[in-house]
Amino acid sequence: MEWTGARYADGPTAQAEIWIDATPEAVWALVSDITLMPELSTELQAAHWVSPDDSPGLGSTFVGTSKHDALGEWSTTSHVVEWDPPRVFAWAVSDPETPSATWRFTLEDSEGGTLLRQWVRMGPGRSGLSIAIEAMPDKEQKIVFVRMREFENAMRGVVAEIKRRAEAGAR
Repeated sequence: MEWTGARYADGPTAQAEIWIDATPEAVWALVSDITLMPELSTELQAAHWVSPDDSPGLGSTFVGTSKHDALGEWSTTSHVVEWDPPRVFAWAVSDPETPSATWRFTLEDSEGGTLLRQWVRMGPGRSGLSIAIEAMPDKEQKIVFVRMREFENAMRGVVAEIKRRAEAGAR
């Protein structure tokens, strides 16, 4: 687990990684299924493809609905900005040019299995966090730190559940 950046404008990042005793193709089937992600996340409540052909790929879009005790409930449209099966799946939230966040799964052949990484970078576009920072600018570093810790904990849970399911051969 790693966390970098102290201010929102710095584009703070967080990452979780885990080794999985399964092929990258088996892990890819899980990480690229956005409809599965709400089962793995405490914050993401629902996700569905909205691209014209309803299938994933570079440039595809999906809508995610999330819920957080302090931030409320919201929906965002995400844009697939990297799609390289079975290696990389990344999406930009809201505006692909200035996203509120960019998320990425990377899968790497490793020791007969797969090294899975989940990564996130906040900003540079506005997000729900921007409102809290504007209301309490003197607490920006603490606000960012707390949110990045939440992301770290959530990602740790997501990659652990993907490992469990991939190694069990289940979805």
